[in-house]
Amino acid sequence: QVQVVESGGGLVQAGGSLRLSCAASGSIFSVNAMGWYRQAPGKRRELVARIVSGGTTNYADSVKGRFTISRDNSKNTVYLQMNSLKPEDTAVYYCNVITNLFVSYWGQGTQVTVSS
Repeated sequence: QVQVVESGGGLVQAGGSLRLSCAASGSIFSVNAMGWYRQAPGKRRELVARIVSGGTTNYADSVKGRFTISRDNSKNTVYLQMNSLKPEDTAVYYCNVITNLFVSYWGQGTQVTVSS
């Protein structure tokens, strides 16, 4: 059994910052990749940022230069620092964990709302 728990969402004004956290626990030998996705109402879920075990990161073009993903491998935890937030960043943000056996797990999601 694997649990993925996100925290840190909320309401912020445009230009503000939020930091999301995600911790994976349970029957995980090791984690291959961790990432953040988001889904706005009426839209498809999209990748925001991803970091693999070696530290390589990739970002959606829309968040490059504003968001930073980081990871604590010893705690199976991933963070998403979001700066210069825009109303279009409003969405439910989901954490995704891919284990060393390439099994994918999702968190329950955390709401991020950016007011104009």
